[in-house]
Amino acid sequence: MVQASTTEEQKIWENWIQSRDSEAGNLLVKKYMPLVNYHVQRISVTLPKNVSRDDLRSLGMVGLYDALEKFDPYRDLKFDTYASFRVRGAILDGLRKEDWLPRGTRDKAKKIEATIERLEQKFMRNVKVSEIASELNISEDEVYTTINEYYFANFVSIDERPSDKEDNENHSFHLKDERAQDPQDKIVKEENIQELTRIISQLNENEQLVLSLFYKEELTLTEIGQVLNLSTSRISQIHSKALFKLRQTLQNAMNKVNK
Repeated sequence: MVQASTTEEQKIWENWIQSRDSEAGNLLVKKYMPLVNYHVQRISVTLPKNVSRDDLRSLGMVGLYDALEKFDPYRDLKFDTYASFRVRGAILDGLRKEDWLPRGTRDKAKKIEATIERLEQKFMRNVKVSEIASELNISEDEVYTTINEYYFANFVSIDERPSDKEDNENHSFHLKDERAQDPQDKIVKEENIQELTRIISQLNENEQLVLSLFYKEELTLTEIGQVLNLSTSRISQIHSKALFKLRQTLQNAMNKVNK
């Protein structure tokens, strides 16, 4: 990574903005490459092993190049912040364009969901992961991993945005004052936060700590492993189990509300 003083960095930016100097562009790419690696690490946590990190990194680089081309240094916005949106967006857009979740994983996820529903109807209670695993003759880790991958796949598919090339003449648009907070939205948000806090408090200490370090402190799984003196794969397992428990509890709560 290139280390440069503030003055040197300003000169690099000036050369890039004024003349699109290729050397300045290369220096900026090297400087912000760790930003791409950071988002690759975070997004790849819940992706199947068949999704190459190199492919994600390539998508992230597209976002970084796009950020360098479109960044306006005269706006009151740091490049790191602007580039983060572009890099993350480019990776997610790339994932949306391909069905990266293997058919076998989708089929397995559907079997797990059907098994959960069948066992809950049978026992009239929330079922344990061990019971699901036993019913399907697979490991508990396989249950956690499969469901997390499946949920992330659905999230990526649902979070579609209309393409710039689409005909927007038949669509209506409105502007919302983002500074104004709707009272009802505020109440719902506060209730959701309280419910999520309650659910998180039911997780064990390690699971709560991993979620806090990952989502609040924004450490990578490897960094969390160094803090807790555990392997990255072990931290990944704890993270997956925590997310599975949260999703299952939230889903059960939603089902009760909808009944």
